[in-house]
Amino acid sequence: MLSVKKMPIKNETTNKVIATSSKTANSMLTRSIGLMFSKSEQAALILRFNKEEKISLHMMFVFYPIDVIFVNKRKQVVDVKENLRPFDTYSSTRKALYAIELPIGTIRSTKTKVGHKITFLRVKETHHLNGKSIIITKARK
Repeated sequence: MLSVKKMPIKNETTNKVIATSSKTANSMLTRSIGLMFSKSEQAALILRFNKEEKISLHMMFVFYPIDVIFVNKRKQVVDVKENLRPFDTYSSTRKALYAIELPIGTIRSTKTKVGHKITFLRVKETHHLNGKSIIITKARK
């Protein structure tokens, strides 16, 4: 089962939010299923592996294109893939611990590049003020 968390992801280098929420796939089964048969979502899917490795992804039964950011254990971007299309495959050029699957256009809009630093934030508090949510986050170690 995918672990659903309101865990924003931020590009520390560009100071842009990559995703306001995310789901995490930690097991071999959840990583294998990934986005198969899902509808295009705004939440990111973080595939977390047990050790750094060259990550191979497939888009079998994913019916929409996505962007993917590959991140090492130091939370540094080591590869990016824009516009990974349905039924394609891709292998990262370098070893990574995370593959972050995102809506198409996210890499371009956040200007994310190899070498940038990524932070996984965790929601510390949620407040409501004048009908708006205010979320206070802190970096996740």
